[in-house]
Amino acid sequence: MAKFIKSVNLKKDYPQTSGEVVFIGRSNVGKSSLINSLYGKIAYVGKTPGKTKLLNFFDVDGKYTVCDVPGYGFANRSYDELIAFGQMMEDYFANREALKLCVSILDIRHKPTKDDMEMLSFLKESQIPYLIVLNKADKISGNERVKNIKMFSELLGIEAQKLVYVSTLKKTNIDLLKERIENYFI
Repeated sequence: MAKFIKSVNLKKDYPQTSGEVVFIGRSNVGKSSLINSLYGKIAYVGKTPGKTKLLNFFDVDGKYTVCDVPGYGFANRSYDELIAFGQMMEDYFANREALKLCVSILDIRHKPTKDDMEMLSFLKESQIPYLIVLNKADKISGNERVKNIKMFSELLGIEAQKLVYVSTLKKTNIDLLKERIENYFI
């Protein structure tokens, strides 16, 4: 079970942790719902996208820390908010020594956006280990899922078996994803 540590926007306020996984994705990709499926109801799930505005840290049984960050690509933010968000994320990725893994969440129903591709490129260039999770698998048929996993594999240059498709609604592959995450902290 996980418990809330704190919400911050400045690097000086980051909690001390020995290992951390950060969850990233577009504003409406289901980041908070996925975190809740993995760790219990710890992250706020809003009715509209873009509610997360700070870095939210959670302790997972004293084993590692989860960081929930604001979603990217949400158009209804002011210019100043977008600049502040960009600086907060830049500081986090540049200075977070405890960061061991990034879980990048994409919507299985849609091709990756330009923002998705830029984020994955950044992770590769920065040599930050990452997992790609294809969320909302319950919203498409089995045939569409197979086709879309192949599409993601080809577009991202990643073997299909390394992609994890999940459904937070039906709890599909949630245990598999948790196992893959925890393997980084053994």
